[in-house]
Amino acid sequence: MADALEQQARSLLSAGAVRARAGEMLELGLAGGLNHFTVDLDRMDGVAEAVVAVTRKAYPTLEIPFHARWRHFVFGDLDRWARLADAASWPDRAARARAEFDLAIVSVLLDAGAGAAWRYRDAVTGQGIGRSEGLAIASFDMFASGLFSGDARARFRADANVLAQLPLASLTSAFQVSDANPLLGLQGRIDLLRRLGNLAAERPESFGMYDTPRPGGLFDHIAAQAKGGTLPAPAILSAVLNELGPIWPSRLELAGIPLGDCWRHPAIKADDATAGLVPLHKLSQWLSYSLIEPLQRAGFDVTDIDGLTGLAEYRNGGLFVDHEVLRLRDDADAERAHAVDSLLVVEWRALTVALLDRLAERVRAKLGRTPETLPLASILEGGSWAAGRAIAFARRPDGAPPLKVISDGTVF
Repeated sequence: MADALEQQARSLLSAGAVRARAGEMLELGLAGGLNHFTVDLDRMDGVAEAVVAVTRKAYPTLEIPFHARWRHFVFGDLDRWARLADAASWPDRAARARAEFDLAIVSVLLDAGAGAAWRYRDAVTGQGIGRSEGLAIASFDMFASGLFSGDARARFRADANVLAQLPLASLTSAFQVSDANPLLGLQGRIDLLRRLGNLAAERPESFGMYDTPRPGGLFDHIAAQAKGGTLPAPAILSAVLNELGPIWPSRLELAGIPLGDCWRHPAIKADDATAGLVPLHKLSQWLSYSLIEPLQRAGFDVTDIDGLTGLAEYRNGGLFVDHEVLRLRDDADAERAHAVDSLLVVEWRALTVALLDRLAERVRAKLGRTPETLPLASILEGGSWAAGRAIAFARRPDGAPPLKVISDGTVF
């Protein structure tokens, strides 16, 4: 029985489970069976037109990269990682990939909401950069300076023992935090990095196959699963969820297995212990998208990109609310702040995942592309995230999402 329960729990740690449960939520919405939202698919064409417009403007040739952390390291027309990595001397492609895994994992984990006031003064451009882009450049500069390395001769790495003992003062200084420049959740960020370091040190079989333990060792763990040089993208997410799962703040568990970004909703049915559970895995999927390019550069053919799902976050979700594909049953809910585990937020996020699949079909039809030539990861980048931000600023001066969510920084 215990083995069956564990198997059921691990089934939720997959992109397939996210897509299936999100699809179930959308069917309930279309049947009028949800507590907080109605769904109007007749308005989807307007959403697709908005996404196509921002995509053509940003990428006129329609050569669209994946929605990944690497995009944020390009600022002021300078691709910082490409310049650094191309100039470095790597013994082989795997060594570069481990460094890229180190950078991507640490940077994504540092990317909780920054708050409206914080800015990072970029030494290259002299600009003050806020929000996710500022956090990206700040984390890149930390990595490039060797802050996470235990070897002064090899700066571009993040060693488990260094992360595990990282002083709060180091992160405070590196993020340029002061009373006049406050950053939300600084303690939470350092706690997450320390847990990452401890986990990597405790699991050398997953994080230290060919090197001292480090997050980048996950490259070797994932690469070992390739068959004939081919690796399906959902296998990346599975590794991220199963190997990094213990670092997240404790939420739901099943058979002693932490379920991560997974929430309860009584309308979701199943004939086993996973009934009423809705996995979304937003941050882990974004990290997985960010690990595809290092694997490709290392020579692997990453297939089934669309096996991953859209991201259940507020820009994509706001796109559907602001375009009125999703309508609140109670208008007053637009003024209230909602806990991340509330039924309203769980419905909103799951509906967002399912609607992104529907949106992708329409966008491809308008652009004359196929899932192979325009995967969902590129539509997100092109794309839906930018269109969500654009309409948010058109509707509200501060660009805030249409719904207020009380987040702990590890979901959005």
